[in-house]
Amino acid sequence: MTTMTDTALAEFKMPDVGEGLTEAEILKWYVQPGDTVTDGQVVCEVETAKAAVELPIPFNGVVRELRFPEGTTVDVGQVIIAVDVSGGASAGAPAPAPEAAPEPVTVPEPAAAPEAAAEDGPAAPEGRKPVLVGYGVAESSTKRRARKAAPTEAPAAQPVPQSVPEPVAPQSQSLNGHNGARPLAKPPVRKLAKDLGVDLATVTPSGPDGIITREDVHAAAAPAPAAAPAPQATQAPAPAVPAATQGTVGTDARETRIPVKGVRKATAQAMVGSAFTAPHVTEFVTIDVTRTMKLVEELKQDKAFDGLRVNPLLLISKALLVAIRRNPDVNAAWDDANQEIVQKHYVNLGIAAATPRGLIVPNIKDAHAKTLPELAESLGELVSTARAGKTSPGAMQGGTVTITNVGVFGVDTGTPILNPGESAILAVGAIKLQPWVHKGKVKPRQVTTLALSFDHRLVDGELGSKVLADVAAVLEQPKRLMTWA
Repeated sequence: MTTMTDTALAEFKMPDVGEGLTEAEILKWYVQPGDTVTDGQVVCEVETAKAAVELPIPFNGVVRELRFPEGTTVDVGQVIIAVDVSGGASAGAPAPAPEAAPEPVTVPEPAAAPEAAAEDGPAAPEGRKPVLVGYGVAESSTKRRARKAAPTEAPAAQPVPQSVPEPVAPQSQSLNGHNGARPLAKPPVRKLAKDLGVDLATVTPSGPDGIITREDVHAAAAPAPAAAPAPQATQAPAPAVPAATQGTVGTDARETRIPVKGVRKATAQAMVGSAFTAPHVTEFVTIDVTRTMKLVEELKQDKAFDGLRVNPLLLISKALLVAIRRNPDVNAAWDDANQEIVQKHYVNLGIAAATPRGLIVPNIKDAHAKTLPELAESLGELVSTARAGKTSPGAMQGGTVTITNVGVFGVDTGTPILNPGESAILAVGAIKLQPWVHKGKVKPRQVTTLALSFDHRLVDGELGSKVLADVAAVLEQPKRLMTWA
């Protein structure tokens, strides 16, 4: 994940943090140029298609350069941070001559700083395709430092006939191989424009020396009257083209385009693949869970559960585990390559969790072997980690069956889509008082509806019905947790 230069500058590359992922978005930098870092120190948080992950740096030294600003999507294998590991440099030492130019990137977080940071980092990657870890990076980083020194030595040079004097134009021309007709924008900005469907030729630049910024692209995608940047004299014709295009969606910003990336993108792809690969069947049952709700309240007072979260989901999870033990064939996977059914003799219980970054499904490993207090502890940790956005990729791999609790949103039930590679998913609806016939009389009882979706290649109607009926039976009479154990 690192390379070394002849000036004792170590370069840390974006690692593959999720088993085969090709890119990650930098969410937050925890260090700035001039900061001292130590081996194992977390320097940034990135979001992959699976989760948010903190990246530790593998060496000691002084940060010299952050190659990409926050919010940039970076390919695996690209250098994201450079550290002086010579041991003799200080935060403000000018000794490494090639690093004189990166100093303006010391603050990437203000509005204008991302463009400055982009000059240091994304310039080199645009001239090459995504690379794997350890390939094709050292050469580009050497060229990057040389190009940054050039504008410092000759800021007045204007070899490319841009509409506005362009001190960084030599970099753009040598990197892209195009003349001044191509709009000036860094790779992250070009990618953002592509994601939003914005033609850079129609965007009015507001950055230094006519460079198009992320804000310019967002303004073109969802224009607002007050957001139009003041165009330079030579750039005046540019707004005319966006205005015609924007007319199709209205000039009052009635639409907003949101890039689909990270967890949301992975979830969308997985759900499409699952829905059109595994033949889904969904069955429903409405049950009286009054006794289960009473047991929940009793367990909250039990000393064995001190400090643990006790709620209906705990007993629903245990009920599903009991049903799987009674009907083990439901816990399987379809191996399409070998045309085999793979029986699982363990249960990694997935819990669907809605987070600000999208839907994730972490799972409790070997849930079948846990006692009720141990299951409560695992559920609590899973939920807390998911809410904090710290779920690791490993926690979302290897699931066998899943529970999704749509009842927390006041929804009665649904037809859940299988988590890819799993055999079944149980949806739990809202638990609420309803009229119910109990012991021959209509009484208000705690009632909910369960929905079980299963892969019909693995689970036939009889097996699926038995599993759902067993879950319902346990929740109606929770003493079966003991008699069926």
